[in-house]
Amino acid sequence: MEFYTEEDIKKIIKRSAEILGVSIQGEAITEIAKRSRFTPRTANFLLKRCRDFAQVQKGELDEVSAKKALCLLEIDEIGLNSSDRKIMETIIEKFSGGPVGLKTVAAAISEEENTIEEVNEPYLMQLGLLERTPRGRLATNRAYRHLGYDLPKDRQEKLL
Repeated sequence: MEFYTEEDIKKIIKRSAEILGVSIQGEAITEIAKRSRFTPRTANFLLKRCRDFAQVQKGELDEVSAKKALCLLEIDEIGLNSSDRKIMETIIEKFSGGPVGLKTVAAAISEEENTIEEVNEPYLMQLGLLERTPRGRLATNRAYRHLGYDLPKDRQEKLL
């Protein structure tokens, strides 16, 4: 499965905004596209939630309102949602970054294995935050940095 490019997603958001009769500024389109997980369905969902937020605030759908809406939805600047962060934080905090098996991660966060494997992992791997190894799931150095964790000493030495 290949993901769409950010430019493809921007076009989809523009077209969807026209269909919905939503006036949206270019910076808002970019902000939504960056956080859409490179999937049209997610982009359209986020567009509608950002539109709703702007309407409730009686304002325009611009970069500021889009960022506020996405913050309320707990979607970070690279598109991670709360369950993505929960998976990665669990691997880092409870299992020292891994490797750890899928069943163990699923049990630790009370989530279905299929959901993690089919919904969360493809995007986490595409971003370079998670590796699947024969021994289990492994948080990458990029995951540590993005989530604000210090790299373990053994990983710091490998970078030198």
